[in-house]
Amino acid sequence: MTEDSIKIVGFHAHVYFDTASYDAASRIREGLDARFDVRLGRWHENPIGPHPKGMYQVAFAPEQFAKVVPWLMLNREGLDILVHPETGDDVKDHTEHALWLGEKLELNIEFLRAISERKA
Repeated sequence: MTEDSIKIVGFHAHVYFDTASYDAASRIREGLDARFDVRLGRWHENPIGPHPKGMYQVAFAPEQFAKVVPWLMLNREGLDILVHPETGDDVKDHTEHALWLGEKLELNIEFLRAISERKA
C-alpha cells in the first residue's frame, strides 16, 4: 500500500499535562469544547498505554484539522501535544505520521506494536 492510498478516517490530539499544568490543560479542553465539534476523552492523570504522562485525547474529523490544529498551535499554553491521524496503523500513526506541538515526548511504541500483533 502506498502512502497516497492510505485513508485518514480521523485525527487524535493528545494533550499532555502534569499537576502543575492541569489548569492550563483544563482551559485548553474548555476552549476546544466551546469552539469545535470534537470528542473529548477522559482525563488520564497517570501514564497510560504508549503515553508517558497524564493526558486526555481529543478526537476530530479530517474536515476539522484546518481549524483545530491551528487553534491548538496558538493556544497550547506551553503544553506538549501529539496530533496524529487514524489510518489503522497505530505504530505509524504515532511515529512516522505524527505531528508534535511543543516537545516531542518519548512514547512506548512497543506497547503499540504488541497491540498491532494481537490484531493481526
